[in-house]
Amino acid sequence: MFNPWTTRNPLMSMMLSGANAWAGAARGVMLGQAKRHQTAAMRQGTKQVIDPWAAALTNAAPKKRVRKKRT
Repeated sequence: MFNPWTTRNPLMSMMLSGANAWAGAARGVMLGQAKRHQTAAMRQGTKQVIDPWAAALTNAAPKKRVRKKRT
């Protein structure tokens, strides 16, 4: 028995292929951005943990600002 719902539709195939390509590109962009955000957050967290210890161990005093004289 012939079923029209199971026949191939080239227009639908092209449309779904295009949508799949677009979705793959969008997924790649989103994953790249998420990885950049994750790396930045890890770097910032590490810096916040390490800086006080490094300053305490090296006995580094905070630098004072040098004021320029007005002429």
